[in-house]
Amino acid sequence: MTLTKKTMHFLAATACGVMLLSASAPAAELRMSWWGGESRHVATQKAIAACGQKYGHTVKGEYTGFDGYLEKLSTQMAGRTEADIIQVNWPWLPLFSKNGEGFADLSKLKGLDLSNWTKADLDSGSMNGVLQGLSVSTTGRVFFFNTTTFEKAGVPVPEDWDAFFAATKTIKEKLGKDHYTFNAVKETAQLLVTLAVVQKTGKDLVDPKTHRVAWTPAELADGISFLGKLVETGAIRSQKEEASDGNVNLYEKPAWAEGRIAGSYEWDSTYSKYADPLKQGQVLKPVPMLKLSGAVTDGVYRKPSMVFSISRNSKNPEAAAQIVNCLLNEPEGIDALGTTRGLPASKAAIARLGDKGEPEVRAANAIVMAASGPVVSPFNEHPQIRSAFIDTLEEYAYGQLKADEAAEQIIDSINDVLAQFD
Repeated sequence: MTLTKKTMHFLAATACGVMLLSASAPAAELRMSWWGGESRHVATQKAIAACGQKYGHTVKGEYTGFDGYLEKLSTQMAGRTEADIIQVNWPWLPLFSKNGEGFADLSKLKGLDLSNWTKADLDSGSMNGVLQGLSVSTTGRVFFFNTTTFEKAGVPVPEDWDAFFAATKTIKEKLGKDHYTFNAVKETAQLLVTLAVVQKTGKDLVDPKTHRVAWTPAELADGISFLGKLVETGAIRSQKEEASDGNVNLYEKPAWAEGRIAGSYEWDSTYSKYADPLKQGQVLKPVPMLKLSGAVTDGVYRKPSMVFSISRNSKNPEAAAQIVNCLLNEPEGIDALGTTRGLPASKAAIARLGDKGEPEVRAANAIVMAASGPVVSPFNEHPQIRSAFIDTLEEYAYGQLKADEAAEQIIDSINDVLAQFD
């Protein structure tokens, strides 16, 4: 049979189409797990539907509240039944991937545009040099001050620690001894000690090379003594005074609402939690990092609030990478998620969202992002390490240990925990 030129063209085009279809990867069925509240659940379901439609994949959401999420994920990881895409709390990375082998190596997946994250963000999501999670949003500790209290005392909001201690003295003299310039309890006290040591040394708690405490006992003792100075000058209440209140959060205390406690060191994203309880007429503002004399860095404690990881057991890691990239870097995901997980870390998302979000939260986040400091290890928030640090600071506060003794005890306790991950 003789074929016409037209028929030959048609058959060639059809064959080409078949070849293209056969070369395309089949649509993948994926699972994604996360924790959050109702607004995050709704936004994420909308986002995975939009991104799934864009790439021809089906993504099933598995979501819950924060309580119980770690236990469920631990069980799934042990049984290799975890979702393809997993929202992971940043401090959990050492628990699931101490050697960088717990999740897929994200640097090897073609579907991810990693140029949207800073090197510091990528380092924070890496274990043993392997990229295990992409920062969804970046958070950090920042100083919040009640500017109304300082105005009443006739002193400016401090810009460094020397000015802070001078303002404390004036506030006490003019407004009363029941006024305090700051708050430092438990985790906040620990992070203030950390801030003092990091500013003077430029070193994070954990040395990434030796995997042991990077600070000397003398350096840590100086940081602990700084906490003692805050008590001695009346800048903060003593541990005994705080204990008499019971287990009450700062934002629930009348002294905070009335401006008798005029400042704290909190996560940038929690501005509203602390601003909302203030009585009418009072103003809470985020301010740049206060620095000690001789500081070599701002000492910012900046970290991923959470990361997105991809299961090493996923049958479709590249499809999962397409969805993650869409959620964090592409319009469909960015628009749907908005700021339900905080101000995003991705440069593309930041640019697209523009000035959306609370102005003071954005201002606080800008301070955190602009400040200098070493990369923070997730071991800073390991439960045993945090507990050892805080418990020892309480012993110091009650006079059971001197600063140098407390420093030795903290370092020994932390190194014991770190040794478990060798």
